[in-house]
Amino acid sequence: MRSNALRRFGVDRNLRNLTVGNGSRVVQYDLSDTVRIAEKTVEIIGSFKRNDYRIRKKIASKYGLRRRNRTQHLLHKQTRRIVAEALERKQAIVFENIEGIRRLYRRGNGQGPTYRGRMNGWSFSEAQRQLEYKARWVGLPVIRLSRRETRGTSVTCPQCGERLQEDKRIKRKLWCGECRLMMDRDVVAAVNLSRRGRLRFDRSRAQNGLEGGAVEAVKWNPTPTVILRVDASKSIQETQS
Repeated sequence: MRSNALRRFGVDRNLRNLTVGNGSRVVQYDLSDTVRIAEKTVEIIGSFKRNDYRIRKKIASKYGLRRRNRTQHLLHKQTRRIVAEALERKQAIVFENIEGIRRLYRRGNGQGPTYRGRMNGWSFSEAQRQLEYKARWVGLPVIRLSRRETRGTSVTCPQCGERLQEDKRIKRKLWCGECRLMMDRDVVAAVNLSRRGRLRFDRSRAQNGLEGGAVEAVKWNPTPTVILRVDASKSIQETQS
């Protein structure tokens, strides 16, 4: 396979969705049920009235394990669909670096306890773990961008490169004064990640003396037997960026 045939899917991880795509196609995979499960688990644990701390802790750990298992199952279904589509379209998967994001939701940062608890229960690392091992299982390349490479991905216009403006009256929507377009923040991030993944790939080729030549970017598995079935019972939201 020639290197210029390798395309990229940028993956923007959010609390309520996984936004995946590039300049030609963007799809949002719903994860709102994971938030609902987490909030319900916190509500149930908070309702315990037993005087014995050890009993409360034991019961709470059981509910916590149940929450984790249900969340992992929901993530499994969505990440399986993402990898299946990436494999069909021969797309590399590009991740942003969001290490240290928990520091944004510490006590004293001006946020309420409910909001902090919701954000600190976000399973962003589990989504990446599942996508990475499934992608490698079927032979898809995975690109991890550095923090410097992902700076400004959600606030930079993917068309003109200008900084997008935020309107607090419209949640998660950004406005480009140059292009006169309103864009979804998650879609913007996914498109920018896919393009910066291409820059990383081209730079890697140049450093290894492969620029301008035909190289085998990845050996595709001719008989993938896992993760290929897409659950069509759940609809996905497709957006043309």
